[in-house]
Amino acid sequence: MKQLKILNSQKSLRNKFLKLGVKMVGPETIFFSKDTKIGKNVIIEPYVVFGSKVKIGNNVKIKSFSHLENCKVEDKVDIGPFARIRPGTILKEQSKVGNFVEIKKSIVGKKSKVSHLTYIGDSFIGKSVNVGAGTITCNYDGIKKSRTKIEDNVFIGSNSSLVAPLTIGENSIIGAGSVITKNVRKKSLALTRSSQIEVKNYKRKNK
Repeated sequence: MKQLKILNSQKSLRNKFLKLGVKMVGPETIFFSKDTKIGKNVIIEPYVVFGSKVKIGNNVKIKSFSHLENCKVEDKVDIGPFARIRPGTILKEQSKVGNFVEIKKSIVGKKSKVSHLTYIGDSFIGKSVNVGAGTITCNYDGIKKSRTKIEDNVFIGSNSSLVAPLTIGENSIIGAGSVITKNVRKKSLALTRSSQIEVKNYKRKNK
């Protein structure tokens, strides 16, 4: 009986949103909460789950296999596929969260992009920031959690580790593969990288 009640509740919620103009590809695969709020001209692809307290703005696209919970998504945001938006997150207008990205208790600013294979936790990201693939905010030291602040127009190179507490000033660049542990001043290039070694005419040893 409980399972049947859940199925009927989901069917009712799907029909409600379809009548409100939400475009769903495969609505039977999409799961809503009773308090889900969705704006106009929203597209939801298959296999998306909405936990409690999710508010979606207008002209948003949520791609397949994404999970959202206790978050606010403003207008013209693009999410997924395979994105996890955790509690306390705000995605500002025209921001983008791509595939295999997890955002927790953070603000992603207007027109900022976090496109691939990235973890952002306890962070503030300003406007027009680009976060490269494989970047992580190291927000937990085993005892306490600390915040990362990334100001406007920052470019974070791929595979960077940002060790909180940390502030990266506006218009700065973080070189790919860096571990950043100190604040970065605005309009600066910061990188930490070992020197590349090349041995010419190297011959591998035979087994």
